[in-house]
Amino acid sequence: MGKLDLNRRKFLGALSLGTAHLMFHNPLYGATGRFTSVDPLQRVVLGKTGIKPTLLGVGTGISGGNRSSFLTRQDRAKSIATLRYAYDRGIRMFDSADTYGTHGLVAEALKGMEREEIVLTSKIWTREGGIPEPERPDANIVVDRFRKELNTDYIDVVQLHCMVDAEWTDHERRQMDILEDLKVKGVIRAHGTSVHSLEAMIAGVNDPWVDVLHARINPFGIAMDRHDPAEVVGVIHQMHSSGRGVIGMKLVGNGDLRNESEKMDKALRFVLGLGSVDMMIVGFESEAQIDDYLDRMERALKELS
Repeated sequence: MGKLDLNRRKFLGALSLGTAHLMFHNPLYGATGRFTSVDPLQRVVLGKTGIKPTLLGVGTGISGGNRSSFLTRQDRAKSIATLRYAYDRGIRMFDSADTYGTHGLVAEALKGMEREEIVLTSKIWTREGGIPEPERPDANIVVDRFRKELNTDYIDVVQLHCMVDAEWTDHERRQMDILEDLKVKGVIRAHGTSVHSLEAMIAGVNDPWVDVLHARINPFGIAMDRHDPAEVVGVIHQMHSSGRGVIGMKLVGNGDLRNESEKMDKALRFVLGLGSVDMMIVGFESEAQIDDYLDRMERALKELS
């Protein structure tokens, strides 16, 4: 067994023992060579989809729900300026969802940009609550609305949002089949899910329909599908090794660690070092936060290399 595999095994063993924090100064060695450079804006590939976002993407769902989020509640001009600044700095992936209400903001911010340079993702809400209307139209109707709101002919990734049920792949099969048809037609490029339980994540691993997974991951077990990161990491490794794309979210525990600089750095080293998370999204409230994360990620990548 090579050094890479041995070190990964040791690290996961430390996770299982609850002693991973002792290794943060020397993160997962298995990440060596995972990324092509120390540039946080390098292009990466989401599994077998051929979609190439930047390593760092923008999440627009800060405190999101019922078609509202931080970006929709603050001054609109400021939110658009923040999204444009992310683009100007080189970020080329923007993540939305119906529950965030941010499609219009993203469309306005990216007006005039080269569409082919940008990766746009969004998510369909099929559960109760979450959006104002009680109706849940089929995915083709919802995606058509998304495209109009985003002012785009196609959407790179459309996911089923916030799956929690271990049987969601049975309950949502009709919508999954519709999304597959939209992919064949070129209306979307890939489909998948964001999950909010380990059982739902495991169901996604076991269903080849999932092209791309949004996974909550950080080393502290905050706002995750299990408090013990080892359980989540094991499933993420399975998803990635089977050729699916993995997008990391909740790196700072849904914002809980935003003012704890050392823990932010540890979280970045941890997630980048796993070797099975293709990219990460962060919800930015200001231009300064974008600069800060880019600096932190570059330092983390240098340490891992």
